[in-house]
Amino acid sequence: MLDPACAADSTKAKKTLTGGGAVETAYLTGAAITPDTIAEAEKIVGVQFTHAERVQIARSAVGQRRRFEQRRTVGFLPNGLPPATSFNPMLPGMSVPTGASGVRLSRPGTRPLPGTDEAIAFAPVTDLAGWIRERTLSSERLTRIYLDRLKRFDPKLHCVVTLTEELALRQARRADREIGAGKYRGPLHGIPWGAKDLFETDGIRTTWGSMPYRDRMGKGDAHVVRKLEETGAVLVAKLTLGALAMGDVWFKDVTRNPFKLEQGSSGSSAGSAAATAAGLVGFALGTETLGSIVSPCMRCGATGLRPTFGRVARTGAMALCWSMDKIGPICRTVEDTALVLNEINGSDEGDPSSVDVPFQYDPGSGLNATTVGWSPSWFEGRASERDRKALEAVKRLGVRMVEVELPDEPVHALRTILRTESAAAF
Repeated sequence: MLDPACAADSTKAKKTLTGGGAVETAYLTGAAITPDTIAEAEKIVGVQFTHAERVQIARSAVGQRRRFEQRRTVGFLPNGLPPATSFNPMLPGMSVPTGASGVRLSRPGTRPLPGTDEAIAFAPVTDLAGWIRERTLSSERLTRIYLDRLKRFDPKLHCVVTLTEELALRQARRADREIGAGKYRGPLHGIPWGAKDLFETDGIRTTWGSMPYRDRMGKGDAHVVRKLEETGAVLVAKLTLGALAMGDVWFKDVTRNPFKLEQGSSGSSAGSAAATAAGLVGFALGTETLGSIVSPCMRCGATGLRPTFGRVARTGAMALCWSMDKIGPICRTVEDTALVLNEINGSDEGDPSSVDVPFQYDPGSGLNATTVGWSPSWFEGRASERDRKALEAVKRLGVRMVEVELPDEPVHALRTILRTESAAAF
């Protein structure tokens, strides 16, 4: 059906643009969108039209392009503006869990403070929190340790976009004053952390890792940045991501694997994983659309937690794919990820897809009541030696193993959703 909105454009075409002639000799003014253009485009998506259909599509495409050009004259909708509809992955009959949240550590005590700054830098948050709480380690000293390491190792790792030194020292000194006065906010109080550089930070660059946005200044703080600030955590750096949350290549370089410098750290939470694994921050936040927490953590040897969609509100985080993006912690231990997720967990009105669901972590409950599903056919046909070793380790833990078979569907075809939504987001 011919788009009525392009009627004015179609009058600019010559009379031969009727679909009846063997050769079209002229086209719409300034457009160069012809039936031949449509024929070439058909090859991209694997469809085929008749000549008459191509003529009709060419006419409509000119009108559509005119509207694109008109929208550009008034500016794009901001990336942070979510669509009017929200995505809810819950199946019919499912209900949102209720109850209280809480984290119980497997080792409530604190080990002695190490004698070297390097050993302190690689300590888990569970230990750092205990030393700060007991005031055997000040937040300012810990912050200076991490700032020094960020400056020393970033020239090799290329994991830092912006060092937030002034802000960090101000937050660390405040944490020390509060703790000294008996106002202890919790296990992240005084802990230095790094933010993937797609989280808005007020008055600090938020570049999305992309050359066109390298001087973009943040306006307000992302929801998770605000929540961590409320816990007393100390922001020491904005960390790299692959351009527009794709891969580990950003506008200056490739972020490196700390343990194999000739290798990229994978992406897109490239800097968050590299900095955490290298002991440059206490913990970091990353995001995942299609492996962007899991992949760099596997590459660098960090511990990443990719939460269920909707558990953590994404307000103020660059949108790549509204129905797939997730925010999660990147740490050095599993219990560290539990501590961080417990603090950032929850909804916000700026993210219509976010929900309030309690988070509970209790390692004392044991694994004998835990069920793990696994696919024998997948392990026979696709698993690496590393995957097989992981399977054997899980079996040795004493969990209940249940064999499952995944449907044989072209799941990679769903990448079209990602690419279409990201095109709309930008």
